[in-house]
Amino acid sequence: CKILRCNSEFVAATLPLRGPGRGPAFCSALRSYSRCTRRTARTCRGDLAFHSAVHGIEDLMIQHNCSREGPTAAPQPRGPPARGFEALDVCDYERRFVREHGRPPAFRHCAAFGDPHIRTFQHDFHTCRVQGSWPLLDNHYLFVQATSSPVAEGSNATVTSKLTIIFKNMKECIDQKVYQAELDNVPAAFQDGSVDGGSRPGGASLAIRERSPGRHVEIRARHIGTTIAVRQAGRQLSFSIRAAEEVAGAFSAEQDLQLCVGGCPRGQRLSRSPRGRLAAEEARALCRQTLPVEDLYFHSCVFDVVTSGDASFTMAARGALEDARVFLPDAEKIHIF
Repeated sequence: CKILRCNSEFVAATLPLRGPGRGPAFCSALRSYSRCTRRTARTCRGDLAFHSAVHGIEDLMIQHNCSREGPTAAPQPRGPPARGFEALDVCDYERRFVREHGRPPAFRHCAAFGDPHIRTFQHDFHTCRVQGSWPLLDNHYLFVQATSSPVAEGSNATVTSKLTIIFKNMKECIDQKVYQAELDNVPAAFQDGSVDGGSRPGGASLAIRERSPGRHVEIRARHIGTTIAVRQAGRQLSFSIRAAEEVAGAFSAEQDLQLCVGGCPRGQRLSRSPRGRLAAEEARALCRQTLPVEDLYFHSCVFDVVTSGDASFTMAARGALEDARVFLPDAEKIHIF
């Protein structure tokens, strides 16, 4: 996919244009840009930056009252690719969306924490058995897999012990990057030791930041409008994501098993009626100290503390609630009852 070349040629052709008389030349450059994207359409099918460029051209044609037929601009010598990125926001999803649509994009939130409990993009809430490895997300831009093991010997309840996150190759912006966290190993770097998206001009659009050493990292992927939080509380890992709606929904029929999209399969769902090592009232008192609102985060906390006998599960539910406050655009949807 050579969309970067088309972007660079358009930027080079329009940078010198100034003043009220630039209209015909600008329209000519737009027609050239459109022709360039058509030439690369076959190899760019499914590429987010390509489709953004096509929609952007349509909007600019309308704004500048350009006809589709007419002269085209000769390609100008290409400058450094980074200039094209800056001008067209190719690797900044939110800025590009605002420029093209005149409004900010919509976002979705999903979380997996504790037993694990799954809060889906549709605000469904399941407690899951799911022992072994299960995909939380599997779309065109992102793959996230959680590996679970029993919370205690002989228990049906499980906790997440390993998370694998793959940011898929996006030619204009990042190399493929793999992040992996395990119990007592929550690194602030990708598997190859890097902390960003690589040497491409848009590499800085993907970055890891350590929030609490060895316990909490945040990964920002501006090229796909996505932020991910990975935490460890006690003997379990948790995952939270805020993803652009378009990105969260970019998957095919074959990618149908995603816990963030459909929740847990029915045969893997557990009742949240707690039975276990700690008395329910004692667990409720512990959970109420950090979760005063008796919503599903609170009830998940009670379930986990009773089942495991481990008071650190109160911090898992608390961390998931904190992520929801940051990641959910609609404050009224933070609590689920």
